[in-house]
Amino acid sequence: MSTTIVHLVRHGEVFNPERILYGRIPGYRLSARGRSQAACTAASFTGHDVTVLRASPLQRAQETAEPFARITGCQIDTDENLLEAGNRFEGLRTKGWRSQLWNPSRWPLLARPWEPSWGEPYTEIAERMMTAVENARHDAEGHEAILVSHQLPVVCVQRTVRELPLAHLSRQCNLASVTSLVFQDREISDIYYTEPAQEI
Repeated sequence: MSTTIVHLVRHGEVFNPERILYGRIPGYRLSARGRSQAACTAASFTGHDVTVLRASPLQRAQETAEPFARITGCQIDTDENLLEAGNRFEGLRTKGWRSQLWNPSRWPLLARPWEPSWGEPYTEIAERMMTAVENARHDAEGHEAILVSHQLPVVCVQRTVRELPLAHLSRQCNLASVTSLVFQDREISDIYYTEPAQEI
């Protein structure tokens, strides 16, 4: 029986002084703290048998993957399936008392939160992410793979594997965290979550 581990890494903190929902908007890079988080999480993989390293095409994910490339010796391959979820609120402030979601003109987009109505359906996010996981499992068979992605896509994998509803209110997927899927041959036998950069 072959054991393969696919690690899903959320990118580090992003430089976002405007505090907007940046989503897929290009050009959002890691902050200094985000780079430290990425380096710390990458260092936790020292000595691991990683043969596949892939990242979302967005800048923050590519920058997060850089220290992993140095630690593992793998090149960074870009996988579009690891992309951030599409969201029609991109470019807006969506949290706090200054949230632009208080504007009634935006309320129709909140009509079906279980889909969600404001962006890419959870089912589609889960499908493309599980494709990325399966491709990585296949290519790293008997070894380990690292996939650098974003919070909601990683959460959709967590909930799919645990057979939970994709619609949710809370998430366990902090910056630079790692969600690891352990495969015995092609079947997932375990899932665990760690935060190597928790203290940064």
